Amino acid sequence: MLTKKSFLPLVGVLLLGVACVPQKKFVESQNKVAMLEDQNSQLQEETTSQRSKIAAQHKDIGQLETRIQVLQDTIAQLLAAQQSISARYADLLKTQEALQKGSQQEIRKLLSELQTNQEALQRKETELRALETAVNERNEAVGKLERDLQAQQERLISLENILRQKDSVANALKQKVSDALLNFEGKGLTVQLRNGKVYVSMSEKLLFASGSSVVDKRGADALKNLTSVLEKNPDISVLIEGHTDDVPYIGTGQLTDNWDLSCKRATSVVRLLLYGSKIEPSRITAAGRAEFVPLQKDKTPEARSVNRRIEVVLSPKLDEILKILED
Repeated sequence: MLTKKSFLPLVGVLLLGVACVPQKKFVESQNKVAMLEDQNSQLQEETTSQRSKIAAQHKDIGQLETRIQVLQDTIAQLLAAQQSISARYADLLKTQEALQKGSQQEIRKLLSELQTNQEALQRKETELRALETAVNERNEAVGKLERDLQAQQERLISLENILRQKDSVANALKQKVSDALLNFEGKGLTVQLRNGKVYVSMSEKLLFASGSSVVDKRGADALKNLTSVLEKNPDISVLIEGHTDDVPYIGTGQLTDNWDLSCKRATSVVRLLLYGSKIEPSRITAAGRAEFVPLQKDKTPEARSVNRRIEVVLSPKLDEILKILED
């Protein structure tokens, strides 16, 4: 059993071990989630763009194949014409002696036609080879686009599956927390699911006396119930945020302003969560937000009372999502 003399050193060690950390870590966590949502949107836009490109490439290939068919038909016609001219030329040679004068003119005409036909045939064959090369290049481009699209679709599916798993974990966690804190909801405590995270908001009246950072018995009972949920869910990161109203803090001792008070309240909650529990301390972050993240901006006593609170933000780990984004 801890005596008063042995408890005080323990509190000192815990104070040194759990300190108010900068807001930077919390902002980085939010930025990662925002980056995930941007990445998911960009992948969907890239998928639509790739599909359009592939459809256009298929259309171009169809047109090229039609042109190739026309060229092949033309070449066949030219070959047939060449054969006919060759046959006529052979006949003329046989009758050359009998029709020397008239046949010489016909022969020159046929030779000219044959030369023109051969030149046209050569041009068509050159154009056909160029078109075949273009078709092969287009097919390779389409193949690459299809492979890229498939890879992006697989990546998108992986991200969507992990996001669904994350949302499922968050919903299940919210239900567990709500069940554990059922007796406190509506009595200065709310449990909400926002942006894939579970927010447990505890009002000042549930946890602290005015201007104090010492958690009272009723608040300690609520935190004890929350501790049992956190012990059973070791993959959940925990952020403890202290919030005050905009009335300047007037007190004595080590606390000088609302920043100090919000940090001190956050670390007081951390100590109660860790005391006698199996929660790994590295999972928990304490942050003081002072009066700068109000829920209500009115200057009424009621609004200020709402703003004086502790928010416990529970976040499923994003390791799998971050790994996909880094690949």
